[in-house]
Amino acid sequence: MVMKWWKNNVWAAALATLVRLYVGWQWLDAGWHKLTGGFDAAGFLKGAAENPVADHATNAAVYPTYTDFIAHVALPNVKLINVLIPLGETLIGIGLMLGGLTLTAAFFGLMLNFMFLFAGTVSTNPWMLLLGFVVFTAGTNAGRFGLDRYLLPLIGKGWRTARRLKHRGEKNGVNGHVLPH
Repeated sequence: MVMKWWKNNVWAAALATLVRLYVGWQWLDAGWHKLTGGFDAAGFLKGAAENPVADHATNAAVYPTYTDFIAHVALPNVKLINVLIPLGETLIGIGLMLGGLTLTAAFFGLMLNFMFLFAGTVSTNPWMLLLGFVVFTAGTNAGRFGLDRYLLPLIGKGWRTARRLKHRGEKNGVNGHVLPH
């Protein structure tokens, strides 16, 4: 009952919009400072790989696969990471602030927060994770007062058209391929 209210009610949409704007501003601000201030993740990634989150009793890495990802994928490609993180944070912020592709922006914001936590950075990540989850659970209601009001119907129309065209192709051929006449 509460989730139905959260996903459909206009007052819930207003509350979700306030949370969305706050979270969006936090992402936009963080991303913009990294884009304009010269961001380099090399030191952070090296520290996360050398000193992973460890179990206090056994001193074993808690997230060994993520630590391996940092050491063998992210660090060797740090120049790409130096572009993707600030750009991703900025795009997440823009999406949330404008209410355009809100669920997508919230999802990727949650993913970045989880990645930062897996690397051992607590900072504001738990708070942002909680607020991002609040926005994400609101579903399309979170973008009701934003660009999603116009974008989602257009996207839905495009999917329906594509499905209809695929269905026609299957009627005229075999497995979607048109047979020669």
